[in-house]
Amino acid sequence: MRGRAWPWFVYNHLTRGFMTYKVVTLLHNALAFPRLRPAVTPPGARVSLLVPARDEAHNLARTLPGLLAQGAEVIVLDDHSSDDTAAVAARLGARVLRGAPLPPGWTGKAWACQQLAGAATGELLVFTDADVFWHPGALGGLLREQAASGADLLSVWPRQDNRTLGERLITPLVEVTLLVGLPFAFLRLPSPRAGAANGQVMAFRRAPYEALGGHAAVRGELLEDVQFAYRLRAAGGRQSLALGQRCVGVRMYRSYPASVRGLGKSLLAVHGGHRARLPLTLGLQFALYTLPWLLRVPGWRWLRLASVLERPLVNLISGRRRGADLAEGLLGPLMPLLMLPAYVRALRRRAVWKGRAYRQ
Repeated sequence: MRGRAWPWFVYNHLTRGFMTYKVVTLLHNALAFPRLRPAVTPPGARVSLLVPARDEAHNLARTLPGLLAQGAEVIVLDDHSSDDTAAVAARLGARVLRGAPLPPGWTGKAWACQQLAGAATGELLVFTDADVFWHPGALGGLLREQAASGADLLSVWPRQDNRTLGERLITPLVEVTLLVGLPFAFLRLPSPRAGAANGQVMAFRRAPYEALGGHAAVRGELLEDVQFAYRLRAAGGRQSLALGQRCVGVRMYRSYPASVRGLGKSLLAVHGGHRARLPLTLGLQFALYTLPWLLRVPGWRWLRLASVLERPLVNLISGRRRGADLAEGLLGPLMPLLMLPAYVRALRRRAVWKGRAYRQ
């Protein structure tokens, strides 16, 4: 083989191998991934729905009524908000806690969740973000799935409600990463690292949660959800995932800049804290999604097809079936370029979130 042909030979085989893995994973998850279905909450269920909230008055006004309608204990912790978070939550009928000062070495969310757990009375502790919508029957569906899986930690991926073009550019990649990158069967492996979680909805059985020390186990982690899953599995706990579907939804960000800030704060942690991995990942994405549209590289036709079909297929599996959801596939070739600002933010030594700065 001529020397000039070697780079394209390697490129062809790497891209084919990686795309084959993603296709197989997507098909497996389409069949195996649990979906929540609305159900009646069993009588006598002792559940606490716990909401850490910092400057979330605008979200709570829309989401808290649905949470309160689940028929369980609802506690909102006001984490030193500069808006009317506490007043809105109290007016709607939730129990409101005033957050204590943030101790050194803690992230704001972990400290808020630790305080919420201390105030909760339920045997099942469900931590849920202020921007998450709980629809009728959602808690019953969650309890049924938790019982079926036997999980000490059940984490739910809410169905995204992206409405504007800015929201659609990169926010849906949260679901793409899950459904084409993580085979559900991976959770059955014995390794503690064979786990995943989503901090938007995390339902813990109280005893395993307290045995780990609660959120103190992940007090300084920006990606506390995944780290919690690792620690729980290492301690012998059982962990599972589910898609929110018609039960649980979320509108994460309202614009492209907000998406960049939100995803940028987590990217380094997703890469294990290794900055050198960031350009490698971005380069691989460019080779898979963008380069085939710029050059006639080996396999360019099927790579082009895969780049525009990936998002629509993921959206169908996650329950997003509107025309605009399916049209997101046209953004596939632009994905590495759209993610570039988030990767740049992830290279910084400090991450800023909710008005607080953290070293990373």
